[in-house]
Amino acid sequence: MNQPIRVLQWGLGAMGSGMAKLALQKSGLQIVAAIDGRPDYVGKDLGEVLKIDQVLNVTVTDQPETVLDKEKVDVVVIATTSWTEKQMPDLRNILTAGINVISIAEEMAAPEAQSPELAKELDELAKQHGVSILGTGVNPGYVLDLLVVMLSGGCHNVERIEASRVNDLSPYGPTVMDTQGVGTTPEAFHAGINDGSIVGHVGFPESIQMISDALGLGVDRIEQIREPIISKVHRETAHVKIEPGMVAGCAHTGIGYAGDKEVVRLIHPQQVLPELEGQGTGDYINIYGLPEVHMAITPEYAGGIATQGIAVNMIPHIYAATPGLKRMIDLPTPAALMGASAYTRRV
Repeated sequence: MNQPIRVLQWGLGAMGSGMAKLALQKSGLQIVAAIDGRPDYVGKDLGEVLKIDQVLNVTVTDQPETVLDKEKVDVVVIATTSWTEKQMPDLRNILTAGINVISIAEEMAAPEAQSPELAKELDELAKQHGVSILGTGVNPGYVLDLLVVMLSGGCHNVERIEASRVNDLSPYGPTVMDTQGVGTTPEAFHAGINDGSIVGHVGFPESIQMISDALGLGVDRIEQIREPIISKVHRETAHVKIEPGMVAGCAHTGIGYAGDKEVVRLIHPQQVLPELEGQGTGDYINIYGLPEVHMAITPEYAGGIATQGIAVNMIPHIYAATPGLKRMIDLPTPAALMGASAYTRRV
């Protein structure tokens, strides 16, 4: 690759700032613009916002129209929300500007799972403007879907899949804490589940859809179960304080059925600092078929770090992809960008 891929980082919260710092370390990437709506960020050099000892000559703006220029930007990495519908206005603007985009909105991992009309619009818009769009992250996008699909590659047949991810929420920012109900009372948790303000893990329909599509399992119905994880000890992160008796996380299960048969079960009890109550973290994939496959990663594939890594490592793939809406199962598998050849893999 002769020239670095020019990147615009949109959103400089817990995940976005980490992705920006990582991209700065990669020889094949160049951050050329940054967008964030925080008044204390706007007008400052990105280096100052990231709290690094380097002037980057990239001024953070809250006016996307001033930097969405396909002659200057190759890929936008956007980290602003978990929801496809909320991100749609910005995604429309990026695609209409003729720029490729990677989103870490969980619902964007497979938007057709819950918003088929929006997925169709994104696919058509991307193709119309000759660019590509991808949703990814550690989960959905990697651990409980892409890894499951890859591990099934040597199987003659698959009867059912059960996979779980026991992880630590502490690296994440307020958006994830709010959707998990972290820091609420048990009563407020259940009220939030009922009114939709607390959703637990965002991404089970997307992960189950990807697994089903990749393997041809024919999932036609998905059920979800959410229960609060009540803390017995004090827990604290940069974004939340939890006292005993308050909610530290959400035990969330997603089940995919083909007719009356359960074919996929995904289990995700995620909470803040689980080790404070003796709970280890890990990722576990069990494929029941011929042959059976059982995989364990302990501790967990580090959530925040991995989301940043996967988003950045997929930049060359989405830059080189054919136009349209893509999923992780549609593109080359991610690999750490450690040298020149990693930027030029072709499909």
